[in-house]
Amino acid sequence: MTEIVFYVLAISAVLSAILCITQKNPVPSALWLVSTMFALAGIYVLLHAQFIAAMQVLVYAGAVMVLFLFVIMLLNLGRDGGSDIKKGPVALVATFLGAALVAALVAVRGTSVAGLADRLNPGVVAGSPLGVVAGGDVQSAASFTNAIGAVAAPMFQTYLVPFEITSVLLLAAAVGAVVLAKRKL
Repeated sequence: MTEIVFYVLAISAVLSAILCITQKNPVPSALWLVSTMFALAGIYVLLHAQFIAAMQVLVYAGAVMVLFLFVIMLLNLGRDGGSDIKKGPVALVATFLGAALVAALVAVRGTSVAGLADRLNPGVVAGSPLGVVAGGDVQSAASFTNAIGAVAAPMFQTYLVPFEITSVLLLAAAVGAVVLAKRKL
């Protein structure tokens, strides 16, 4: 079942990326990029990297894409009057992907987390599905909470200056977009 979900997410990511770069209008292009980011976050969850998946959604699909859409709206780039949504093959692919998603949801509707852990690694789960990792080894729940600290400590100690420089560059990009949009400042 995990392989099927992976293939659905991978195909969705590739198709979304192709649609992102083939759009004429920047607004649907940015929304297809958000779809690609969500598919990648789903793949990270399948790889047992929940923290990276959450950061993918929060940072890229959330903050960066909001910044992109903000700049696009300030510059009025999406005002060409035409629609990028076409009938034919794109509608057929969207219908197929929607049907595949509904079928996957129906297939897993009665599955619990503990039942899924037992099916993936039978006999390994002692009491909690949190103890199961990809190799079938049992870990304590404390090691999962230390994963966030292991990522956060270098980010805010060793890499604090590059992290802040990146935030200043994003702020400069937003101010530049405002200046370009409002030339009479």
